[in-house]
Amino acid sequence: MMSVELLDYAAKRSATEPGLLGQVFAIYQSLEDCTRDALAEELGCDEQTLNRLSLCRRPTGDAFAEQVKKLCLRFDLEPFALVNVLRQVEIMGSDVISGAAEHAPVLQLAALDKRKKDEPGS
Repeated sequence: MMSVELLDYAAKRSATEPGLLGQVFAIYQSLEDCTRDALAEELGCDEQTLNRLSLCRRPTGDAFAEQVKKLCLRFDLEPFALVNVLRQVEIMGSDVISGAAEHAPVLQLAALDKRKKDEPGS
């Protein structure tokens, strides 16, 4: 089992990894101006479940519905809530998703800057 700190770190890294739900969640949070806690509440899960879910591949293509169903069963989520987040990002964040890979280093630097500002004593 992954430690909580390692899981938190991996989930934060997933925000810059194309094809992972972590990237979808980061885009959604930006689009909706919501916190991670608010996103977890919207999906009907706790933050640790959201972290685990962030490491999963984004449902796509012909198997979209089946992939969503499996994720919802695995993480005990309401399918409508997850599909709502996925579709919102698909519709509103498609430019962000397509350009995220080329901007990943910039996003990582921005995340590091934010992390330094959030550290105690900074």
